[in-house]
Amino acid sequence: MSRLDLSEHRSGMRRLPRRALLRGSLSVGALALLTGCNLEDDDAVDRALSAMSRWNDAVQAALFSRARLAPTYTTSDITDPFPFNAYYPIEQVRSVDGAAWRLELAGAIAERRAWSLPELLALPAETQVTRHICIEGWSAIGQWGGVRFSDFLARIGADTRARYVAFRCADNYRASIDMATALHPQTLLALTFRGAPLPPRYGFPVKLRVPTKLGFKNPKHIVAIEVTNTFPGGFWEDYGYNWFSGL
Repeated sequence: MSRLDLSEHRSGMRRLPRRALLRGSLSVGALALLTGCNLEDDDAVDRALSAMSRWNDAVQAALFSRARLAPTYTTSDITDPFPFNAYYPIEQVRSVDGAAWRLELAGAIAERRAWSLPELLALPAETQVTRHICIEGWSAIGQWGGVRFSDFLARIGADTRARYVAFRCADNYRASIDMATALHPQTLLALTFRGAPLPPRYGFPVKLRVPTKLGFKNPKHIVAIEVTNTFPGGFWEDYGYNWFSGL
Protein backbone atom coordinates (compact mmCIF):
# COMPACT_ATOMS: atom_id res chain seq x y z
CA MET A 1 0.00 0.00 0.00
CA SER A 2 1.16 3.52 -0.69
CA ARG A 3 1.54 5.90 2.20
CA LEU A 4 -1.46 8.22 2.23
CA ASP A 5 -2.85 10.99 4.38
CA LEU A 6 -5.75 8.91 5.58
CA SER A 7 -7.15 11.36 8.09
CA GLU A 8 -9.26 13.21 5.52
CA HIS A 9 -10.84 9.97 4.29
CA ARG A 10 -11.49 8.17 7.59
CA SER A 11 -15.28 8.30 7.32
CA GLY A 12 -15.37 7.19 3.70
CA MET A 13 -12.87 4.38 4.27
CA ARG A 14 -14.98 3.15 7.13
CA ARG A 15 -18.22 3.21 5.15
CA LEU A 16 -17.03 1.73 1.86
CA PRO A 17 -16.11 -1.78 3.04
CA ARG A 18 -19.09 -1.84 5.36
CA ARG A 19 -21.49 -0.83 2.61
CA ALA A 20 -20.01 -3.46 0.32
CA LEU A 21 -20.66 -6.01 3.05
CA LEU A 22 -24.22 -4.84 3.46
CA ARG A 23 -25.01 -4.89 -0.23
CA GLY A 24 -23.38 -8.28 -0.61
CA SER A 25 -25.11 -9.93 2.31
CA LEU A 26 -28.39 -8.10 2.90
CA SER A 27 -31.14 -6.92 0.64
CA VAL A 28 -32.40 -3.37 1.12
CA GLY A 29 -35.59 -4.89 2.51
CA ALA A 30 -33.66 -7.00 5.01
CA LEU A 31 -31.62 -3.97 6.04
CA ALA A 32 -34.77 -1.95 6.60
CA LEU A 33 -36.27 -4.81 8.59
CA LEU A 34 -33.17 -5.16 10.77
CA THR A 35 -32.30 -1.54 11.29
CA GLY A 36 -35.18 0.67 10.19
CA CYS A 37 -32.84 2.58 7.87
CA ASN A 38 -31.84 2.72 4.23
CA LEU A 39 -28.47 2.74 2.50
CA GLU A 40 -28.51 6.54 2.20
CA ASP A 41 -28.73 7.02 5.96
CA ASP A 42 -25.01 7.10 6.71
CA ASP A 43 -25.25 7.32 10.49
CA ALA A 44 -27.79 4.51 10.70
CA VAL A 45 -25.74 2.32 8.35
CA ASP A 46 -22.63 2.92 10.47
CA ARG A 47 -24.54 2.02 13.64
CA ALA A 48 -25.94 -1.14 12.05
CA LEU A 49 -22.58 -2.26 10.74
CA SER A 50 -20.82 -1.45 13.99
CA ALA A 51 -23.32 -3.70 15.73
CA MET A 52 -22.71 -6.43 13.12
CA SER A 53 -18.96 -6.07 13.60
CA ARG A 54 -19.27 -6.39 17.37
CA TRP A 55 -21.46 -9.45 16.89
CA ASN A 56 -18.86 -11.00 14.56
CA ASP A 57 -16.16 -10.32 17.13
CA ALA A 58 -18.20 -11.96 19.87
CA VAL A 59 -18.94 -15.05 17.77
CA GLN A 60 -15.30 -15.46 16.72
CA ALA A 61 -14.13 -15.04 20.30
CA ALA A 62 -16.63 -17.66 21.49
CA LEU A 63 -15.44 -20.13 18.86
CA PHE A 64 -11.75 -19.49 19.48
CA SER A 65 -9.84 -22.26 21.27
CA ARG A 66 -6.26 -22.18 22.50
CA ALA A 67 -6.20 -25.92 21.81
CA ARG A 68 -6.93 -25.46 18.11
CA LEU A 69 -3.70 -24.94 16.17
CA ALA A 70 -3.17 -23.20 12.85
CA PRO A 71 -1.76 -25.50 10.13
CA THR A 72 2.01 -25.86 9.98
CA TYR A 73 4.18 -26.58 6.94
CA THR A 74 7.64 -27.75 5.93
CA THR A 75 10.50 -25.50 4.94
CA SER A 76 10.02 -26.61 1.34
CA ASP A 77 6.63 -24.85 1.42
CA ILE A 78 8.07 -21.43 2.30
CA THR A 79 7.06 -18.63 -0.07
CA ASP A 80 10.17 -17.12 -1.66
CA PRO A 81 10.28 -14.20 -1.72
CA PHE A 82 7.96 -13.66 1.20
CA PRO A 83 5.87 -10.55 0.43
CA PHE A 84 6.31 -7.20 2.12
CA ASN A 85 3.14 -5.51 3.33
CA ALA A 86 2.51 -2.33 5.32
CA TYR A 87 0.57 0.91 5.14
CA TYR A 88 3.60 2.46 3.41
CA PRO A 89 5.86 1.36 0.51
CA ILE A 90 8.94 -0.76 1.08
CA GLU A 91 11.18 2.25 0.44
CA GLN A 92 9.91 3.69 3.72
CA VAL A 93 10.65 0.65 5.90
CA ARG A 94 11.71 1.78 9.37
CA SER A 95 15.34 1.43 10.37
CA VAL A 96 15.58 0.55 14.06
CA ASP A 97 18.87 0.61 15.99
CA GLY A 98 18.90 -2.80 17.67
CA ALA A 99 21.57 -1.77 20.17
CA ALA A 100 19.54 1.20 21.42
CA TRP A 101 16.12 -0.45 21.10
CA ARG A 102 14.18 -1.23 24.26
CA LEU A 103 10.85 -2.97 24.67
CA GLU A 104 8.76 -0.88 27.06
CA LEU A 105 6.12 -2.58 29.23
CA ALA A 106 3.03 -1.03 30.78
CA GLY A 107 -0.28 -1.84 32.37
CA ALA A 108 -1.15 -4.93 34.40
CA ILE A 109 2.40 -6.30 34.55
CA ALA A 110 4.34 -7.02 37.74
CA GLU A 111 7.83 -6.43 36.27
CA ARG A 112 7.57 -3.36 34.05
CA ARG A 113 11.25 -2.86 33.29
CA ALA A 114 12.35 -2.39 29.69
CA TRP A 115 13.89 -5.32 27.80
CA SER A 116 16.86 -5.17 25.44
CA LEU A 117 17.19 -7.25 22.29
CA PRO A 118 20.00 -9.46 23.70
CA GLU A 119 17.80 -10.25 26.70
CA LEU A 120 14.97 -11.40 24.45
CA LEU A 121 17.36 -13.43 22.30
CA ALA A 122 18.62 -15.21 25.44
CA LEU A 123 15.16 -16.62 26.23
CA PRO A 124 14.15 -20.15 25.13
CA ALA A 125 13.09 -19.98 21.51
CA GLU A 126 11.05 -22.05 19.10
CA THR A 127 10.39 -22.04 15.37
CA GLN A 128 7.22 -22.36 13.33
CA VAL A 129 6.42 -22.53 9.62
CA THR A 130 2.95 -21.03 9.28
CA ARG A 131 0.79 -19.18 6.78
CA HIS A 132 0.31 -15.42 6.88
CA ILE A 133 -3.18 -14.57 5.55
CA CYS A 134 -3.70 -10.99 4.40
CA ILE A 135 -7.11 -9.32 4.42
CA GLU A 136 -6.28 -8.14 0.86
CA GLY A 137 -6.76 -11.72 -0.36
CA TRP A 138 -3.23 -13.16 -0.60
CA SER A 139 -1.34 -15.52 1.67
CA ALA A 140 2.27 -16.64 2.10
CA ILE A 141 4.13 -19.23 4.17
CA GLY A 142 7.09 -18.17 6.27
CA GLN A 143 9.41 -19.54 8.93
CA TRP A 144 9.48 -17.54 12.15
CA GLY A 145 11.54 -18.04 15.29
CA GLY A 146 11.21 -16.42 18.67
CA VAL A 147 9.82 -16.50 22.17
CA ARG A 148 6.44 -18.03 22.86
CA PHE A 149 4.39 -15.01 23.91
CA SER A 150 2.61 -16.84 26.73
CA ASP A 151 6.03 -17.66 28.23
CA PHE A 152 7.09 -14.03 28.00
CA LEU A 153 3.86 -12.86 29.65
CA ALA A 154 4.43 -15.33 32.48
CA ARG A 155 8.04 -14.17 32.91
CA ILE A 156 7.07 -10.50 33.26
CA GLY A 157 4.19 -11.26 35.61
CA ALA A 158 1.40 -10.16 33.27
CA ASP A 159 -2.12 -10.41 34.68
CA THR A 160 -3.61 -12.95 32.27
CA ARG A 161 -7.07 -12.20 33.63
CA ALA A 162 -6.89 -8.89 31.75
CA ARG A 163 -8.83 -8.72 28.50
CA TYR A 164 -6.37 -7.18 26.04
CA VAL A 165 -2.73 -6.89 25.04
CA ALA A 166 -1.85 -3.77 23.05
CA PHE A 167 1.22 -3.05 20.91
CA ARG A 168 2.84 0.20 19.83
CA CYS A 169 5.37 0.15 16.99
CA ALA A 170 8.29 2.20 15.70
CA ASP A 171 6.41 2.87 12.44
CA ASN A 172 3.47 4.39 14.37
CA TYR A 173 1.36 1.29 13.84
CA ARG A 174 -0.92 0.15 16.67
CA ALA A 175 -2.50 -3.24 17.22
CA SER A 176 -4.16 -5.24 19.96
CA ILE A 177 -5.31 -8.79 20.59
CA ASP A 178 -7.46 -10.61 23.11
CA MET A 179 -5.77 -12.36 26.01
CA ALA A 180 -6.84 -15.82 24.83
CA THR A 181 -4.96 -15.26 21.57
CA ALA A 182 -1.97 -13.86 23.46
CA LEU A 183 -1.81 -17.13 25.41
CA HIS A 184 -2.24 -19.36 22.33
CA PRO A 185 0.81 -21.67 22.01
CA GLN A 186 1.56 -20.51 18.45
CA THR A 187 1.63 -16.78 19.24
CA LEU A 188 5.27 -15.66 19.12
CA LEU A 189 7.39 -12.63 19.73
CA ALA A 190 9.24 -13.27 16.47
CA LEU A 191 12.95 -12.39 16.36
CA THR A 192 14.11 -14.37 13.33
CA PHE A 193 12.96 -15.17 9.81
CA ARG A 194 14.25 -18.33 8.12
CA GLY A 195 16.84 -18.76 10.86
CA ALA A 196 18.40 -15.29 10.50
CA PRO A 197 17.78 -12.04 12.40
CA LEU A 198 14.44 -10.55 11.46
CA PRO A 199 14.96 -8.34 8.37
CA PRO A 200 13.75 -4.72 8.65
CA ARG A 201 11.06 -5.30 6.00
CA TYR A 202 9.54 -8.00 8.21
CA GLY A 203 9.68 -6.04 11.42
CA PHE A 204 13.16 -5.90 13.03
CA PRO A 205 13.86 -6.17 15.87
CA VAL A 206 10.65 -7.92 16.95
CA LYS A 207 7.21 -8.54 15.52
CA LEU A 208 4.19 -10.41 16.80
CA ARG A 209 3.50 -13.58 14.86
CA VAL A 210 -0.12 -14.71 15.31
CA PRO A 211 -0.99 -17.46 12.81
CA THR A 212 -4.55 -17.67 14.17
CA LYS A 213 -5.36 -14.12 13.06
CA LEU A 214 -5.31 -12.09 9.86
CA GLY A 215 -2.08 -10.41 8.88
CA PHE A 216 -2.90 -6.89 10.07
CA LYS A 217 -3.05 -8.29 13.63
CA ASN A 218 0.69 -9.12 13.39
CA PRO A 219 2.42 -5.81 14.25
CA LYS A 220 6.05 -5.17 13.28
CA HIS A 221 8.86 -3.09 14.85
CA ILE A 222 7.25 -3.41 18.29
CA VAL A 223 8.50 -0.91 20.88
CA ALA A 224 5.88 -1.19 23.64
CA ILE A 225 3.46 -3.76 25.07
CA GLU A 226 0.58 -2.99 27.44
CA VAL A 227 -1.72 -5.42 29.28
CA THR A 228 -5.04 -3.73 29.90
CA ASN A 229 -8.78 -4.03 30.47
CA THR A 230 -9.42 -0.86 28.46
CA PHE A 231 -10.23 -1.56 24.83
CA PRO A 232 -7.17 -0.35 22.85
CA GLY A 233 -8.44 -0.59 19.26
CA GLY A 234 -5.85 -0.52 16.50
CA PHE A 235 -4.63 1.21 13.36
CA TRP A 236 -6.91 -0.49 10.82
CA GLU A 237 -9.70 -1.12 13.30
CA ASP A 238 -10.08 2.67 13.49
CA TYR A 239 -11.05 2.49 9.80
CA GLY A 240 -13.71 -0.15 10.34
CA TYR A 241 -11.86 -3.48 10.20
CA ASN A 242 -13.22 -6.15 12.53
CA TRP A 243 -11.19 -6.16 15.73
CA PHE A 244 -11.04 -9.92 16.54
CA SER A 245 -10.20 -11.01 12.95
CA GLY A 246 -9.44 -14.58 13.96
CA LEU A 247 -9.24 -17.60 11.67
